[in-house]
Amino acid sequence: MNRYGFVRITTASTKTAVANPMANADEMVRILDQVRDSDVILFPELGVTGYTCADLFGQTTLLEAGLAAVARIAEATRGREQLVVVGLPVAVGNSLYNCGVAIADGAVIGIVPKQFIPNYKEFYESRWFSSATGAEPRSIDFGGREVPFGIDLLFAAEGGALVGIEVCEDLWMPIPPSSVQAVAGANLLLNLSASNETIGKSRYRTELVVGQSGRCIAAYAYSSAGPSESTTDLVFGGHCLIAENGALLGESPRVGDGGTIERGSYFLSRDVDIEKLQTDRRSTTSFDDCRKYLSPFRKIPFRIARGMSGLARAVAGTPFVPSEGSELHGRCAEIFGIQCAGLAKRLEQLPAGTPLNIGISGGLDSTLALLVAVKTCDMLGVSRCTIHGITMPGFGTTQRTKTNALDLMEQLGITGETIDITELSLQSFHALGHAPFGIDTRTKDVESFMAELVTLPPERRHDLTFENVQARLRTFLLMSRGFVIGTGDLSEQALGWSTYNGDHMSMYNPNCSIPKTLVTFLVRYAALNEFEEGPVRETLLSIVGTTISPELLPLGAEGQVVQSTEDILGPYELIDFILYNAIRCGYTPEKILFLAEHATFTKAYTSEQIERALRTFYTRFFSQQFKRSCVPDGPKVGSVSLSPRGDWRMPSDADPSAWLQWARTR
Repeated sequence: MNRYGFVRITTASTKTAVANPMANADEMVRILDQVRDSDVILFPELGVTGYTCADLFGQTTLLEAGLAAVARIAEATRGREQLVVVGLPVAVGNSLYNCGVAIADGAVIGIVPKQFIPNYKEFYESRWFSSATGAEPRSIDFGGREVPFGIDLLFAAEGGALVGIEVCEDLWMPIPPSSVQAVAGANLLLNLSASNETIGKSRYRTELVVGQSGRCIAAYAYSSAGPSESTTDLVFGGHCLIAENGALLGESPRVGDGGTIERGSYFLSRDVDIEKLQTDRRSTTSFDDCRKYLSPFRKIPFRIARGMSGLARAVAGTPFVPSEGSELHGRCAEIFGIQCAGLAKRLEQLPAGTPLNIGISGGLDSTLALLVAVKTCDMLGVSRCTIHGITMPGFGTTQRTKTNALDLMEQLGITGETIDITELSLQSFHALGHAPFGIDTRTKDVESFMAELVTLPPERRHDLTFENVQARLRTFLLMSRGFVIGTGDLSEQALGWSTYNGDHMSMYNPNCSIPKTLVTFLVRYAALNEFEEGPVRETLLSIVGTTISPELLPLGAEGQVVQSTEDILGPYELIDFILYNAIRCGYTPEKILFLAEHATFTKAYTSEQIERALRTFYTRFFSQQFKRSCVPDGPKVGSVSLSPRGDWRMPSDADPSAWLQWARTR
C-alpha cells in the first residue's frame, strides 16, 4: 500500500495437481515469492486440494494433507506484510465446508465458508459440502490453533483496506454475501472460484464481477481454477479478474479467449484505489441507507506494507476521451444523443419557426454546438435554415478561423451571416472613455487603429476591457436576435475562461459538460465518421488543427494569432486530467501529481508544466466560481458536471489555500 491509498492485489490461477495438496502448496509458494510487493494475494477455490477431487473429499488422507499444505503456505508468509487467501475443504464437526482460508505473517487468521452450494447441471457440490448459514461455530481448532470461523469475518488493515471473502457461487446469487460485506464497510472483495468454461459464460462472468464492484462501490478480485484441473467432464477457464467500482482494471488469459492456452500458473496484479472508493461511498449518500441490512461482522486485523513502489494500473492521460475499440462508435453516438435530446426538448418549447442563433467562430466549441444543432434539427424534421449562424470577426480574428466559420455554415446548409464588430467596439471604447492599450482612439478609424495594434510589443498586449467589450458585443448581437444556443465547454467553466455575461451566457448550452479534450475528439470523430471525404471533412479537420484562442487580442504582424489559450492556462490535456481527478475522484493535489507521473498522455510534459497547470487550475477554479453560479441550462453528459443546479455547489468566496499548500513546499 502506498501513501495515496493504493493497495496492490494479485489474483492467481495455479497449475493444479489434483488431490496432491503439497504439490499445490509448493506452486502457490513459488508464486508468492514472485509477488512480494503485493498486499493481497488470491488463489482459486479449493486450489490446495484441487476443485475436482469429488468423492476424495470424503477421505481423511486428503483433508489432513490439505492442512499440512496450508501450514507450508503459512510458513512461507512469515515476516511478510501480506494477506494470502487460499481455497481448502475444512471439516467442522459432522460437516465439510468449502472455504477461503486467510493467512498472514505465518498463521491462519480466519476461515470463511461458502454459503451457496451449487447442485444443478454440471455441479454436484452438496454431495460433499454443507452450506454455511451463520449457525456454525465462531472458531475452530485448525492445526492445533483456535482460528476464527464463519460468514461474519472481515479482514482489516491499517490504511483503510477492509477485505471480504466469498466463494464462487456466492457471487451468482440475487444477494451475494459480498453485498452485505460491503454494507459493513468492506471495500476489497475477494472471490475464490472454480468456473468451467462454456460458450458465452466468460462474458457474463465478467459482467458479474464488474457489476458487483460497481454496486458495492468496491474493488473486486476474482480467481478461477484453470485447465490443469481434471477435465473428466469439464474444462476450467483459469479466468482472473480485477475490477473497481464498475470498471475492469485487468483480466488474465483464459481458455477459449483465442490465445495460446496457458498450461502453467499465471497471475494478474493491479493497484486498487481504496481512498477513491471511500470518497465515492461518502458522496453516494444512499450507500449508507443500506445500513438497515447491516449484519454484525468481526474484524480480524492484518498488516500490509507501507511505501509500495510504482503503480500497477493504467492511468489515462485523457480520462474524458473514449478509448479506441469496439465500443467507440457507440460511446460517441451516446454523447451526441444526450446533447441532441437535451437541446430537442428545449427547442420543442419554442414557437414554431423560432430562429436558433449561434455564434460561429471557426473554433472547436462553436463547431461542436453547431453539429449538435444540425443533428437536432434533422431529428426533429426542422429545416437547417432555422439555425442562424453569425460569425463576428473582431480585432483578433484570423483569416483561417473566419474562412472556416463561413465555409462550415455554407457546407452544413444553415443560414449564415457576418457582422464585423470592430467599428462597434471602437464606439464602445469611446463611450466608456477607454484608451485600449493606452491608445487614444478618438481620432482613429478602424484601419488606422488596427495598424497601430500590430506594432504593439508583447508586454503591452494586455487589456481586459478591450477583450470584454468584444465578448459582450458578440453576446449582445446574438441575444438581440432571440434564442441563443451556447457553446462554452466544461473546461472553460472550470477555469472561468469566459467573459461574465458575454460568451458565458446563452439560453441553452449543449456543450456545458463536455471538456475541451472531448470537444476536440468529437469534432475529429464527426469529421472522419459522419462525413465522406470532401469539403465538410476538410473544414472540420482544419478547425481541429487550429490554435485554441478566444481571438480577442490583436493579431501579430503577419496576421497570426498571438493569444494562445494553452500558453496562458496550460495544455488542455493537463487541465482536463486535473479536472477529472480533482472533481470526479476527489483526489488531493499531491495525489494528482503522483498520478500524472504514471499517466499516459499524448505527449511528454515536464514536472514544471504539470505543477504550473495544477496551480493554475486550483487558483482559477476557486476564484471563478461566481461565473459557474449562474450558467445556462444544459445536459449532463459524462461523470463530471459543474452545474450549480446539479452536481456542483460551492461558495463563490471559498479560499483555496489548503489546496495550494503543496505548492509552498516546492
